[in-house]
Parts: sequence; structure tokens; C-alpha cells
Amino acid sequence: MVKSVAVMVGSLRKESLNHKLMKVLEKLAEGRLQFHLLHIGDLPHYNEDLWADPPQSVLRLKDRAEHSDAVLALTPEYNRTYPGVIKNALDWGTRPYGQNSWKGKPAAVTGTSPGVIGAAMAQARLKSDMVHVGMVMMSTPEAYIQWHPEAYAADGTITDEKTDKFLRGFVDSFVNWIEKHG
Repeated sequence: MVKSVAVMVGSLRKESLNHKLMKVLEKLAEGRLQFHLLHIGDLPHYNEDLWADPPQSVLRLKDRAEHSDAVLALTPEYNRTYPGVIKNALDWGTRPYGQNSWKGKPAAVTGTSPGVIGAAMAQARLKSDMVHVGMVMMSTPEAYIQWHPEAYAADGTITDEKTDKFLRGFVDSFVNWIEKHG
């Protein structure tokens, strides 16, 4: 049975490396996982007053999170942490009090950057916060991906054998994690 995965990508730019990585992972997971991109850039900054008439973007986020089997976050690294747009989505998903849309969801984090540590600091902080909001976090394998454009074809297939093997292992582990904890 194909599992549904709510996906947060922390970079909003058109040519986001993390969005490209999401497409690569989606292709590797085909037939096992169905990705549903959460449009976290559409969310207003968290404001408790907005619950009087919740924005549609917030209701869509909560609905998608609640009706997904798991959560996958892909983050760049900005100033040794993950972008505020992800934190904002986490906050909206935990509210109103007692209606945490993230609670109990199997989850994984990865990310990419041109730098050699592949967003490792951002991922560590994000994992901690995702656990705090109630997600069941996959701890291994960790996937700190240094982006090498030549390792990927335009259609999202992987052209580098080592990268392909590693990312397939990550996806396989995530599928198993979801089946075990979903």
C-alpha cells in the first residue's frame, strides 16, 4: 500500500536545491510513497488572533498533515539553523491547543546545500523541534547531502552511482520507518 507523505521544503526560491532533492527522492519512492508538498510559503506568520477566522492556507496545512501517513522535511541551512518558514509551519500545525496535527507522525529530515556539511546543523535543530511537537523521528540514516548538480539528470534521476545507492538507502529506511511507526 502506498503511503502518503506531507513534505515541507524550507527553501521557497524557484530553483531551490532542496526542492530538486525532493523531486529526486519522490522518484526513488515511486510506488511506495506519494508526496504531497505543503505550501508553507503561503502561511501567514503565526498569530493566535487568526484562529477567530483561520486562513485557508492554515486549514490546508493542518488537513494535509492530519491525512498523511508521515512527514518529510527538507531544509537548507541559514545561519546554522533551518529557515523560519518551517518553524512557522510547525507552530501552525500544533495549534489551536489540543489539536496538534503533527502528533504521532513518523518523520524524517534531510537537506542539501553546496557546502560540504549538507545542512547538518539545520537538520539537527529541526529534528529536535520535530520531536518536540510530537513527531516520531527517524534517526538513521542521516542524510546530509552536498549538492553536486552533475549527479542528477534534468528528469530527477540520479546519474552518480554512489549518490543513487545512498539516497535509495535513505528512502528504503524511511519507507520501513513509516511501516513500523505509522
